[in-house]
Amino acid sequence: MKDEKRFLQDVGMTDLPFPMKVFSRDHKDGQFTIANISIAARIMHEFEAGWIDKFIQIVHQHEGSIGAESLKTNILDYLNELNATKIKVDFSYPFFVEKTTPVSKEKCLVRYQCVYSASVAKSDLKPSVNLKITAPCITTYPVSSPDKPGGLFGQMSIVDLEVQSHKDIYPEDMIEIVDKHALVPIYSFLTEEDQEFVIKKVHSEKKTSVVMIDEIKEDLANIRDIEGYSVSCSNFGMLHSYSTFIGTAKSMWIPLS
Repeated sequence: MKDEKRFLQDVGMTDLPFPMKVFSRDHKDGQFTIANISIAARIMHEFEAGWIDKFIQIVHQHEGSIGAESLKTNILDYLNELNATKIKVDFSYPFFVEKTTPVSKEKCLVRYQCVYSASVAKSDLKPSVNLKITAPCITTYPVSSPDKPGGLFGQMSIVDLEVQSHKDIYPEDMIEIVDKHALVPIYSFLTEEDQEFVIKKVHSEKKTSVVMIDEIKEDLANIRDIEGYSVSCSNFGMLHSYSTFIGTAKSMWIPLS
């Protein structure tokens, strides 16, 4: 009977809310947030009964530090304490960035969704940590025309940017890359003069999601600490009920031509 218990099985938990401090450029001690934590682990059957309590205990021990470098160490604690052969932990959380509106220079906080994913296998003990950021912005609707009066108009675009690095990458830096190459970044509010500026820009300048993704890719490729990345964009035009998609990626093993 003892031998029959020694088989591997997958266990997991999703969306455990937990207060944490996450890595931030603008908050040197970390930005406070509420993370939803999910875990998937491959463990021996005999350890099934107590694994969840052990997992939550480890979460409490590491609540003050969520970043690429810290997670590469912390994920090994999860692996060892749970007696797992493979483990993956996701920390999904809202992250706030203070922005300045384009004309009136008003300060506003903009919310972004971030996910830190850490994984490791007992076979090689090489932790992998990815940071994913979802950033909305405005791009040019691809069939609009700059040759006609009022022929240019915009669409909502949602950029998903994911990076793998051996050092901590500031979420603010990744968001600034998206904002730099978007037709118009997103703000939480705009004054009347800001709105006039944004509307005029949308109808006078052209920046499609294809061009934006290519420019974001070039910036990511020139950051030495990034080992791999993926960047994709979903576009929601005003004239249809579906979304379009474009993306590109570079893994640490496959260089982009």
